[in-house]
Amino acid sequence: MKRVRLSPLAIFAGLYLLFLYAPIILLPIFAFNDGTIIAFPLQGFTTRWFGDLLNTPALHEATRNSLIIAVSVAMLSTCLGLFAARAATRYNFPAKAGIMGFIMLPLVLPEVIVAISLLVVLMQLGLNTSVYTIILGHTLLCMPFAIAILQGSFTGLDQSLEEAAIDLGETRAGAFRLVILPLVMPGIIASLLICFIISLDEFIIAFFLSGNEPTLPVYLWGQLRFPARLPVVMALGTILVTLSVVLLIVADIFRRRGLLRTGQSDSGGFL
Repeated sequence: MKRVRLSPLAIFAGLYLLFLYAPIILLPIFAFNDGTIIAFPLQGFTTRWFGDLLNTPALHEATRNSLIIAVSVAMLSTCLGLFAARAATRYNFPAKAGIMGFIMLPLVLPEVIVAISLLVVLMQLGLNTSVYTIILGHTLLCMPFAIAILQGSFTGLDQSLEEAAIDLGETRAGAFRLVILPLVMPGIIASLLICFIISLDEFIIAFFLSGNEPTLPVYLWGQLRFPARLPVVMALGTILVTLSVVLLIVADIFRRRGLLRTGQSDSGGFL
């Protein structure tokens, strides 16, 4: 029998993945634990912590806020990203590289710096923090992700298809609507899902800009002050992680489908 030898890189990758995902694996374990103390050994199996989620009005309000914000951010970021990605891949204009780099800057800036800066700007403008300010902050954060996804969809398009539609009498706007949009629709759907997940899970910007209307992550942070509520937090975290994984898988399926439509090879990730 041939002996399998693991390279140092493979060992490092395995340890890294274990370190990265071990805390997530512990979430469902303690979410079904009957005890209120987050420690081993486990005290039994129960589903009552998930039932407690249905009897918490403050949680329902935070969930409603998060869903409103996430849906709004997904639509705004994808629309703005669609225009930016189209302009970046179709046209040449002065300072194009600098403008696109400036738009993508939130990807590399620390979120806490972005959050504090937004809060200072809002205070100087005399605006109160609310759901709407979170939507603005999350749109700023999510738009670069939408642009990165949609640029991949636009890059591989055959421009002759649009030109043929125009030659046949269609307007430029009509050609974009009837020819281009159907081809990049998988990328649009992937962008919507990714932006939704990022906004739903984002904490730092929401913490600074939420005011008295907390989102779901901000509500979870507040519950950490009460040890007896930790199992409920674990149960809610399990649901959020499961939802995030499912939506990410669906988004990646649409992303790959969009790349196949345009004849591009898969680079292995969203960015």
